[in-house]
Amino acid sequence: MVALPVQPGWQADRMLADVAPSGVLTVVRLPGLTPYLPMWERQRELAAARARGEIGDLLLLLEHPHVFTNGRRGDRAHLLADEAELHRIGALYLEVDRGGDITYHGPGQLVGYGIIHLEERKLGVREYVRGLERALIQTAAHFGVLASAVPGYTGVWVGNEKIVAIGVRVTRGVAYHGFALNVDPDLSYFARIIPCGIPDRGVTSLARLTGKPLTVDDVAPVCARELAAMLGLPAHWVGSLGLLAPAEERR
Repeated sequence: MVALPVQPGWQADRMLADVAPSGVLTVVRLPGLTPYLPMWERQRELAAARARGEIGDLLLLLEHPHVFTNGRRGDRAHLLADEAELHRIGALYLEVDRGGDITYHGPGQLVGYGIIHLEERKLGVREYVRGLERALIQTAAHFGVLASAVPGYTGVWVGNEKIVAIGVRVTRGVAYHGFALNVDPDLSYFARIIPCGIPDRGVTSLARLTGKPLTVDDVAPVCARELAAMLGLPAHWVGSLGLLAPAEERR
């Protein structure tokens, strides 16, 4: 990974245009835990910049603090925790603009946000989602886990348990949001929801299935490689160091 210096007065988006050129998939691994709301805003900014042709395709790899998010067509009743319980476990509940139903994000889960110009890649939304599934199935296979897609359901599964949730939004031909791969999160948080609104299926993780203490950093390079291959682009890793700071933090 290349560390890029940030100097006072530099414009983050101008820098990002320099390090995220067209013709490659620029991969950014954000360190630590990234709060959901600022990153959601930043995704919208980046998607708009991508639609204007100011930057190339991006893959943001990160972890969030504890948060439950519900998609545009999700059902609030699929959140089983009340406000007091959410406060007790230190989690937020947010209704967001992606597709899909309710899911959980937290430490130990690899979240990938692709800022991808689908029209330039000649991909429809369904084809893109199916491509994400294939790439994440290959990622799981790298760690000895046999996963699959299930007709009628979005995401990646091992038997009746989901290991990857997928939800995207497309505006002006550009996709954002993406996927959440359970590497080694605290799976007990999923007991506070009906994951993806499917009551008769469970969730699992790579660590649980392999019996190995895997980390997000173990999995992120494999995932990036598979997603870049799916898109037919070379992967180009860059340092974050403020390049993706949300708008209010750059003012």
